[in-house]
Amino acid sequence: MAKTRRAIQNQTNRTLDRGDLGALLGFAATHSEQSVCRKARAYAGGLPIDIAQAKLDLNGPNAVSETVEDPTVIRFLKCFASPFTLILLALAAISYITNVVLAPSGEQDPTTVIIIAIMVLISGIIDFVQSSRGASAAAALLQMVTATTRVRRRPINFDDSEVSHTEAPHDDSATDSASHAATDSVPHTDTATDRAPHAATGAADTPDADSPFDKEIPFADVVVGDLVLLASGDMVPADCRVLDAKDLFVNETALTGESEPVEKFPTVVHARRRADGTRYPLSLSECTNLLFAGTTVQSGSATAVVVATGDNTYVGRMSALLRQPATKTSFDVGLASVSKVLVVFMLVMCPIVFIVNGTMKGAWLDALLFSVSVAVGITPQMLPVIVTTCLSRGATQMAKQDVVVKTPSAIQNLGAIDILCTDKTGTITADEVILERHLNVLGEEDEYVLRYAFLNSYFQTGLRNLIDSAIINATGQLTDINNLINSYTKVDEVPFDFERRRMSVVVEDVTNNTHMITKGAVEEILAVCTSVNFKTHISPLTNAQRQDILHRVHDLNHEGMRVVAVAQKDNPRPVGEFGVDDEADMTLIGYLAFLDPPKASAAEAIKKLGEKGVCVKVLTGDNEGVAAAVCKKVGITVDALLLGEEVENLSEDALRKRVEQTQLFAKLSPMQKARVVEALRKNSHVVGFMGDGINDAAAMRASDVGISVDTAVDVAKESADIILLQKDLLVLERGVEEGRRTYGNTIKYIKATASSNFGNVLSVMVASILLPFLPMSALQLLLLGLAYTLTCIAIPWDTVDGSFLARPRSWDARSITGFMLWIGPVSSLFDVLTFALMFFVISPAIAGGTWAELAAAGNTTGQALFIAAFQTGWFVESMWTQTFVLHALRTEKLPFIQSRPSAALMILTVAGIAAVSVLPYLPKVSEALGLVGLPMSFFGWLLALMLGYLVLISIVKALYVRRKGSLL
Repeated sequence: MAKTRRAIQNQTNRTLDRGDLGALLGFAATHSEQSVCRKARAYAGGLPIDIAQAKLDLNGPNAVSETVEDPTVIRFLKCFASPFTLILLALAAISYITNVVLAPSGEQDPTTVIIIAIMVLISGIIDFVQSSRGASAAAALLQMVTATTRVRRRPINFDDSEVSHTEAPHDDSATDSASHAATDSVPHTDTATDRAPHAATGAADTPDADSPFDKEIPFADVVVGDLVLLASGDMVPADCRVLDAKDLFVNETALTGESEPVEKFPTVVHARRRADGTRYPLSLSECTNLLFAGTTVQSGSATAVVVATGDNTYVGRMSALLRQPATKTSFDVGLASVSKVLVVFMLVMCPIVFIVNGTMKGAWLDALLFSVSVAVGITPQMLPVIVTTCLSRGATQMAKQDVVVKTPSAIQNLGAIDILCTDKTGTITADEVILERHLNVLGEEDEYVLRYAFLNSYFQTGLRNLIDSAIINATGQLTDINNLINSYTKVDEVPFDFERRRMSVVVEDVTNNTHMITKGAVEEILAVCTSVNFKTHISPLTNAQRQDILHRVHDLNHEGMRVVAVAQKDNPRPVGEFGVDDEADMTLIGYLAFLDPPKASAAEAIKKLGEKGVCVKVLTGDNEGVAAAVCKKVGITVDALLLGEEVENLSEDALRKRVEQTQLFAKLSPMQKARVVEALRKNSHVVGFMGDGINDAAAMRASDVGISVDTAVDVAKESADIILLQKDLLVLERGVEEGRRTYGNTIKYIKATASSNFGNVLSVMVASILLPFLPMSALQLLLLGLAYTLTCIAIPWDTVDGSFLARPRSWDARSITGFMLWIGPVSSLFDVLTFALMFFVISPAIAGGTWAELAAAGNTTGQALFIAAFQTGWFVESMWTQTFVLHALRTEKLPFIQSRPSAALMILTVAGIAAVSVLPYLPKVSEALGLVGLPMSFFGWLLALMLGYLVLISIVKALYVRRKGSLL
């Protein structure tokens, strides 16, 4: 066994056991059975047990590798790794040292540390709860391969020479089928006896070979070279090449999202070649002789040789792609840039405040404490909480609209998208087939054609597909089908096959006359017809009529319809002798046109998305003609079309140019879909991708926000960030609006807080230079920040102007910097006016003299009262200005009049102002905080200042909007 394993390993590079997925499956599809079986090291009677075990030991089980997720503790800790959280933790550490460790005995004050710790903990917990996700995409893939399958094995052993002989390299040429060792003979089985153990049909593998036998084994034990025996209902255990097949139809919905089953054949696929002679990569639809892991046999039977297992399968490679680190989305990049700007602002301004205060006042420890408080004050402490709460609230609202949010940041990304890429089937179309028209040979609606088609579809016993169901349903709407069924008796049938592309049934009517009714591809039906039937009048089929019919069919195809022709023949042959030969000299009755209709809501949704600035592009693996017709019906103007083979040949720069002008991308492979999405993102677009198959997973991964539906395959749902409970673009349109509302509330907090804090820092700088004392104590500054922060908790529930929701919104750090520079100085100007009011009017009135008089008299008590009054006035005024600026900047319109805030925000902000204004009049509280009661005249002055502030801020806001185009 050890020698056998070594011999296999030595030949690995010349086999299909490993290698690039495209090359591996491309070889299997385009080469002869002999070549594929030889390179897979398959044996005519099945793999010997010891060889199979050696392969299993060497290459591992046929299972997709699992995604290794971080432990819960690590994921929890990562929720505290945002820049602001880390800064707040650093400030808490500094505050702990200065306010607790270095503070004199009895004066320790851990308030700052406690407040910061509470904010950080709330933010992290909310983020952890919202970001906890379900099982990984790889785990979903594993669920697809938990069954057993039947393979053919041989109970024999080989020595090294025999293994080496079977694995000798061969030239892949016209001599494929020339003399090879008996072990290289093509595995071939009689499909009629697939399920029964039997001897090999070719030469024995060795002189002493035992008879092969069929064995049921777990999927995990399947190896390359195994002969797999498949029948209706079986799941395909690995990627395989078909060797024998009988009426084999496979459901590939899990891969492609297309509901129509696909017929598979053992014939070689001929690859298309470019002008330079190189081959185009094969698409899934072209691989008609390959079976893919995870798909299901819907009908028929087959023998296939395994060419790829585990991670080397198509599904395995998709899983590996999903396990790669996720691309940073618009939200990730935007929030990081905003955080960087605010962090730099804090790191620059705080040392300046420390140095200026220390130099001017000489009290360096007080200056340090004050600068730490300024750092806490100017840092948007609630940013993590506000962002997370906005996203959480958005997720809750979207859940009410049948949208499940898996990744919180996806909400904002959804609101930011300006391009939505979507698959066609099931998203724009209804993912069903309806009979659109039943036409006679002149192209007129004729129920006579439909009745004959019904008899064919109803009485056939092969695979009843969506077309048959559509015919039966349409007939039931027009006539009593029970009466029709009772008028005929089935006699025989000739099943569908790929070569004929048609199927026939023979029925007997109540007069004992027999009728052969045939339906199938138009060209194939015309080939066996010599006459036409028009309203019971039969006449010869002329060449002119043939061309006229083909022209009408072409027009129907151009409208996105599939066309099937119907023919009949009276009294063909005696019962029991019917066959393919009877499909000749038939009479053409007419043809049927089928359509996968657009959803009723698709056109409206695409129009609404367009009005909101979202361009819809269709990326499909389907035929370009059908896709173009569907696009036209739903209002997508297809000025430019790009096919998968063209995408494959374009350079990155050329593709980036083409994707801008192209609305429809057809015949795309999964990797080509992902490449188109990446090209759009590199052009600075925020891209969403909506799909429901494994073939869409790569594109969803490459987009800013992946969107799927609850009926999608598990891999697509696990790859998605957002899942729609209704497969409807209207639901998505409402989700886009909610995403923009979430972003709007987040950015209004950031801009209002950043500009207000910037104004406060400017005010502190001015006060540090002009005043002989600190304008506010460290504790007061911290308490002010806390009070303002608490009022901001209601922001996630605030209303957002309709004009703001009208176009895509994304993060822009530069706009925040500009906003601070415009708005901050306005706040600072009124702070300086407040300083003047307090220093020259209010404080002298309370303290009994000006600062100079008190200093000259050595009245320290009066000076302390002067400082307390001054700090109280700025403490109250700062809360008022910060609250008013929040209301002024939450809308481009006139606050309270043209745009009203939510009730929650209004109540909290009024409560915040009232609480701060009342604090100086509470004896014990005011004493602890160093505040004093202010005369009522102060509030008269304050109201005047606020009125002027609102007027000036409105003027500056209007100038800013005129120059920048938007406030937020």
